[in-house]
Amino acid sequence: PPRPSSHPCLFVEANLIREPLVVFVCATTGQGDPPDNMKNFWRFIFRKSLPSASLCQMDFAVLGLGDSSYAKFNFVAKKLHRRLLQLGGSALLPVCLGDDQHELGPDAAIDPWLGDLWEKVLGLYPVPHDLAMIPAGVPLPSKFIFQFLHQSPSRSSQELHSASPDPQEPPSELQPFLAPMVANQRVTGPSHFQDVRLIEFDITGSGISFSAGDVVLIQPSNSADHVQQFCQVLGLDPDQCFVLQPREPGTPCPPGLPQPCSVQHLVSHYLDIASVPRRSFFELLACFSPHGLEREKLLEFSSAQGQEELCEYCSRPRRTILEVLCDFPHSAGAIPPEYLLDLIPQIRPRAFSIASSLLVHPVRLQILVAVVQYQTRLKEPRRGLCSSWLASLDPAQGPVRVPLWVRPGGLAFPETPETPVIMVGPGTGVAPFRAAIQERVAQGWTGNFLFFGCRQRDQDFYWEAEWQELEKRGCLTMVTAFSREQDRKVYVQHRLRELGPLIWELLDRRGAYFYLAGNAKRIPVDIAEALTSIFQEHGGLSEPDAAAYLARLQRTLHFQTETWA
Repeated sequence: PPRPSSHPCLFVEANLIREPLVVFVCATTGQGDPPDNMKNFWRFIFRKSLPSASLCQMDFAVLGLGDSSYAKFNFVAKKLHRRLLQLGGSALLPVCLGDDQHELGPDAAIDPWLGDLWEKVLGLYPVPHDLAMIPAGVPLPSKFIFQFLHQSPSRSSQELHSASPDPQEPPSELQPFLAPMVANQRVTGPSHFQDVRLIEFDITGSGISFSAGDVVLIQPSNSADHVQQFCQVLGLDPDQCFVLQPREPGTPCPPGLPQPCSVQHLVSHYLDIASVPRRSFFELLACFSPHGLEREKLLEFSSAQGQEELCEYCSRPRRTILEVLCDFPHSAGAIPPEYLLDLIPQIRPRAFSIASSLLVHPVRLQILVAVVQYQTRLKEPRRGLCSSWLASLDPAQGPVRVPLWVRPGGLAFPETPETPVIMVGPGTGVAPFRAAIQERVAQGWTGNFLFFGCRQRDQDFYWEAEWQELEKRGCLTMVTAFSREQDRKVYVQHRLRELGPLIWELLDRRGAYFYLAGNAKRIPVDIAEALTSIFQEHGGLSEPDAAAYLARLQRTLHFQTETWA
């Protein structure tokens, strides 16, 4: 039988009916979708053949991790809670809705919920008398033991980890393709507030294949300056090499780390020292602190009462792990190396919409990247790890390789030539639609309608010449909204309303598909309002019928969105 660790869903499905107590922790991704590692379980739990009393002996609790800037906030947790009740489960507590947008983060909802949960659980399952509680301030053992090597291994053993993948297998997170970057061009005007890059990779021999709507995942690295600073404050030798030994038998080593590994490689490519630390970081760091004042402050930050102060110190100004360690130098210098993997999260890959088609650029992959940089009350500007790292790479100065792989995105385009597509892509949201338009035009498919919005025609009108050429050839109908070129700001939703009769005709009479990509803050709500008003004004629908019409478009995938916070 499969090991539970490699097939958690199969393990859960096989044993769920016999479990007396289960706590489900689940995120919501995309537009109300379960995460990839939950999809098998999701299919299982929603099988119509499951009897309504399947889980009648189970007590359960559901903790949701979500982001209220998305329309389907914590949709997966809410739906799972309802389904478990349908199957006869008994809920210990109402579903907990953790919210990334809350200024105290998900903890604002989770803290009180966890207190209630432990009270319920300990009432049902009291701690045996012969077991003592682990005292506060005593850390659990680290997951791994670091064995430092006296002699550094040859560089080739570390480089093997990053070699190009087996051509039989498409690249993946465990084995990314090291793609040569061939172009890195700023595409916004010099006076524009944002640096946006068109970046091109050579994917010759990678085995990578993709179509419109797919995304590329890129594994970024920390800057050399940050790596050096981190090693300094922790008193680590970047050239020292080590091997990892799991404390518990059967615990796999992190797949992203070669064995043996140098401290330099660990800090550059694995530890997310540029992320904002969670509360648990302060709790664990306090355990190691030999300094009275520092330890006191760390304990305050990790307490329930100190969350407002922690928010003011860390979350609001977006202070990073590295900056916190520099603020607590005595504590940082006392961190045992084997706890680094428990203390600091792994750098996660970043997803970008692919902005080109293989039918037009056969061995190339292009992305449009807005370089994230903003000011908080801290002196140093805040920078997005991946976008800043990509922007810093210059293929003109010598070979540059970037670890990447591809996965299906949230947008699926119709495969019938006669079906029109309406694409609304303000700003960098236009990227996936460039791939779609290239793909459709290369196959001779017309009926391409693009609504594009930006601030000014001469500053951030991406691919202007390309769109104009396609319009001349009759392959594209383009509608633009330049928000800062007149007294009254004009956005894509205003253009949609102006062309209400056309939109209604395309959706209702010609079965068009409608797509939206861009920032999740306001755009989805504004576009939904524009569409429902079009359905009322030009389709003669009542307000409830217009809302139902929009819901039907979403259900049948005739209205698809890909938005980000």
